[in-house]
Parts: sequence; C-alpha cells; structure tokens
Amino acid sequence: MKKWRRTTIAPALAAALILLSLSGLRADQAGAPPTAKPASLTLEDAVVQAVRRNLGVTAQVYSFQQADDSVIQAGEKFIPSLSFRFNQENMNSASYSWMDASDVTITKSAVASATVTQQGPLGGSFSIQLSGDKYDTNSRFQTINPRYDGQLTFSYTQPLLRNFGWQTSRRDILVARNGRDIAENTLKSTLLSTIYSVEQAYWNYVYMIESLKVERQSLSLAEALLDKSRKEIAIGTLAPKEILSSQAEVSSIKADILQAEEAVKDAADQLRGLINTPLDKEPAEVVPADTPGFAKRDVTLDGALATAFKYRPDLQSGALGVRNQEINWSYAKNQILPQLDLTAQYWSPGLSGDQLIYQDNNPLTGVILGVIPGGASQALKDAMAFKYNNWSIQLQLTVPLSSMFTRAAVALARSELDQQIAAMKQTEQTAYLEVRSAVRAVETNFERVGARKEARTLAEQKLDAEEAKLKVGLSNNFFVLNYQRDLALARTNELRAMIDYTLSLAFLDKVTGVSLDKRNIKIVDAGEGAMK
Repeated sequence: MKKWRRTTIAPALAAALILLSLSGLRADQAGAPPTAKPASLTLEDAVVQAVRRNLGVTAQVYSFQQADDSVIQAGEKFIPSLSFRFNQENMNSASYSWMDASDVTITKSAVASATVTQQGPLGGSFSIQLSGDKYDTNSRFQTINPRYDGQLTFSYTQPLLRNFGWQTSRRDILVARNGRDIAENTLKSTLLSTIYSVEQAYWNYVYMIESLKVERQSLSLAEALLDKSRKEIAIGTLAPKEILSSQAEVSSIKADILQAEEAVKDAADQLRGLINTPLDKEPAEVVPADTPGFAKRDVTLDGALATAFKYRPDLQSGALGVRNQEINWSYAKNQILPQLDLTAQYWSPGLSGDQLIYQDNNPLTGVILGVIPGGASQALKDAMAFKYNNWSIQLQLTVPLSSMFTRAAVALARSELDQQIAAMKQTEQTAYLEVRSAVRAVETNFERVGARKEARTLAEQKLDAEEAKLKVGLSNNFFVLNYQRDLALARTNELRAMIDYTLSLAFLDKVTGVSLDKRNIKIVDAGEGAMK
C-alpha cells in the first residue's frame, strides 16, 4: 500500500514536536506505574486491520457472499433434472361376462419411467422419457399375457409469445448477477468509508496526543515561570501580587491536561473500535508511528469528477439498478401477451410378452397349447431401435382475460424504473457536490498550513522577544504567560491544519473512489478477514 510521506514536514515544527515528545515522555514516566510496552501502529497497519476485522466490513462481506450464492441458485434452472416414477396396481372387479372370467377379473400392472428435463435458452423445455410397464390379467382370450410395453419419448415445448426470449428466460439470472455486482459495489463503498474513518480516527489520535504534549510543555514553561517569580519575590525584586497570574495559569493548564488526557483515551478507543481490537480489557498503549505529510497534490475539478464517475461504486450501483428495473419492465410487458405454445413430440413404442398359442390358433376355443416366452427387455429394445415411428405437433393458445383489462404490473414496473433513474441522478448530483467540496477543501487546507506555519513562527519570535524584555525588567509575567499560550495555540493550530490537509486528500480519494486502488486493497482482503 501507499505510505504517507513524512519527509516534507516543516523543520521548525519537527523540532517542536521532538521537544514536546521528550517533555511528554518525562511527564509520563514520573510516578507512573509499570505498564505494557507501547505498540507502534502505522496508518497502513491500522487500515489493513480494519479491512480484515472491522465488524461493519465483515457484515457486508456476508451480504456479498449471499448475493453471489443467489446467482448460483438462479442458474440452477438450466441444470437438467432427472426424475423417476414407479407405480404398481392390483385391481379386482366382478366378471360381467362368462367369457371373460369365471368369478373375478384380476388385473395387475406395474409402470416405471425415467425422465430427463432440460430448460431451453429461449424459454422452452426439452424432455426425454424412457418408460416400461407390465400388464397381467386372468381375463380370457388374451393373445399376449403378461404383456410388456416400452416407449422412448422426445418432447419439446416452446413458448412463442409469453415467456419467449433469451432475456425473459434468463431474467432471474440477469437480475441476480446485477444484484451481486451491486452488493460488491456496496462492499467497496463500505471499505471506502471504513478506510476514511480509520484515517480520521488515526490522525485525530495523533492530534490529541500532540495536543496533550503541547499542554504539558505549556505547564512546564508556566511552572518554570512560577518558580522564577517565587525566587524574585523572595529576594524582593518582584511584588508578591505578580505571582497570582502564574499560579492561575498553572492551575488552568493542569485542568486542560486532564481534559486532554481524557480526549486521548477516547480517540484511542475510537481507533480500537474501527480495527476491532478487544474492548473488554485494557490493552497496551498504541503509539501512532506516522506523522501527517505536507506534500502538495495538484488537483483539478474536471479531473476529479472524471475519476469519480469512473470509479465511484455507488454510481456503478445506480446504473446496475436501472438495468435491473429495465429487465423487470421488459418482463412485465412480456407477461401481458397471450400464451401461445408450440409442442412437438416424437415417440417410439415397443411391445413384448408371453405369446399364448391356442388350439387351431383360435383364442375363442380357450384351449392353450403352448407359450412362447417374451421378456421386458425386448420391448425396450424395440423402443430404442425406433421400430415404430410416431410424431405430433400442437399449437395451444391461451388468452388471459386479466391482461385485457389491466396493465397494473407494467405500470408498476415502469414506475419503479423511473424511480430508479431519479435515484441514480440524485446519486450523481451528490457525487458532484462531494467532489467539488473535496477539491475546495484540499486547496483551502493547503493554504491554511502555510498561514498556520507563519503564525507559529511569529508566535515563537514574539515569545522570545517578550522573555528578553522580562529579563531586563521591561515586561511582566502576565504578558509572558499570554505569549506562551499564544505559542501553544499556534503549534496546535499548525498541527491541526496539517492533519486537515492530510484528511482532505484522504476524503478526495474517498469521494472519487480511488482509495482501494491506491492502497492496493482487493475484495478478497476483506473476505479473508470475515471468514476467520
């Protein structure tokens, strides 16, 4: 991933931060109980941990996986289906003819079939069926008993109006694919927001730590001035009332330090929550390892807008949403058409069984002289050898009366399409405004850093001059304390300006949708963290 530049910080600010760090470290060490060794954390590491472990990202990863599974489920309609059927019957009925049976006519039958069905790409369906049955009866005068039938059947049904067409038959798949892409873009948007939130929390943590160091440095200067005042009062060179302002300043700074310490802990907790570290126990102190950079980036509104409209996930999702509603509208218009189905069928039967030989070849004699056996396999062989060819073609027209009187489904689909188009335009407008604001913020914050740097330099010079005047008796503690406060404020303002500039660049990357590419973050990076 791209690392923040650290070599462009103003030398004077760098020296001030080093001085403040050393003084803050001494203040932390004084009287503090032993704690775990502080852990250094770079912004890059914080972002990586958030991408892999942030709970919001994890939840969105599961949504993306569910959308991906929906695509697979929608495509299952084109996987062939295999079905088996077996039916056995035993029927007894009273004999109504003395020639048929003596008392009771008994008929036994067994039917078995296997069918393969396949959906076609244009909305039709194709099936192959192989069936066989056995028929056995005690009825007289049968020439073949038991009888075995076999049949191989090919059937194809194709809608010609309603449900016809490649897009209509694949509607669920197309919508599911677009839904998966929308879920992926939503995950990308979540990652963009999470990365920016981590950057905000990280730099806010840095600012709070450095602000605390500035407060402690101010306390050290105020205490030094208080000690100096006490010594001067002791030797009689300073009026006792002059010490009041120094004492008030020390007390005020101590109160500010307590607030600053609380703010540091709050900022640390916010960062820990984003990277999903355990919150039920006190962790080792995390020390930010990065400092805000100050490298000027040339940005233009036209270039930023072009980038945003190319990479922003929400804009891509808006276009996909419109495409889904177009598919639904087309499907709704198709469903009001009459149902006209073309069915073509071809079948090849086969017959076999035990052939009964009657006296004088006359079944009416009722005298069976012999049996020529025949098995079920022969019937199936005849069927599969296409010994007997049969075919049929059928057209069936069904006109639903509801489609003649109402077009509510079409009107609803059209309304949803118009709504989605309006939502997409609103998203584009939001993107345009965010990019304009981000570009202005980058330009403004860059100028602010220069102004704050100059203000801090002047504050240092003013304090040096006032301290020199104090040494020769031309000033007093009140003015020196005011200039010390001004310098502390100028230092924090400069740091705030640098952090704001860094964050404005990060926000520009977010609203143009390039944060993931710049940090080389892939969807699988979030997925790996969610599955652990």
